[in-house]
Amino acid sequence: MEKRIVRPSWMDTMRLVKSEDLNHHGTLFAGRSAEWFVESGFVSAAALLDPRRIVCLKIHGMNFLKPVKPGQIVKFSSKIVHAGRTSLVAYIKVTTGIENIPVVNGFITFIHVDEETESVPHGIVIEPVTEEDHVLNEEAAILKRK
Repeated sequence: MEKRIVRPSWMDTMRLVKSEDLNHHGTLFAGRSAEWFVESGFVSAAALLDPRRIVCLKIHGMNFLKPVKPGQIVKFSSKIVHAGRTSLVAYIKVTTGIENIPVVNGFITFIHVDEETESVPHGIVIEPVTEEDHVLNEEAAILKRK
């Protein structure tokens, strides 16, 4: 299999927090955040591989830093920061759209699969560029071993 070298790059998606997205405290429901969080990571993985051949293996954690209120716009920024033989690890950071205040961050591992959902090699090699890329690559490698 031919190797494909990829440099991490951010992909952004935006969401408006509406009343149906709220919990009983009147802030963004963690379940809705998780849905958007996984979707954001999936978009980054799908930029590198056929989306029909990607499945989510594990959310390594979603660290909630601040509540999000109705009417706020949130930006989900994701990038693939680590690649294993069949896996890709995305880092996702969520900020408020206008103020750019961090509200959530974490990692997700996706697996490249065949038609029978058996894992198969993807040939991608992540080449960190920035200091942040190197740090996130190392953090993701540690998470995969846990």
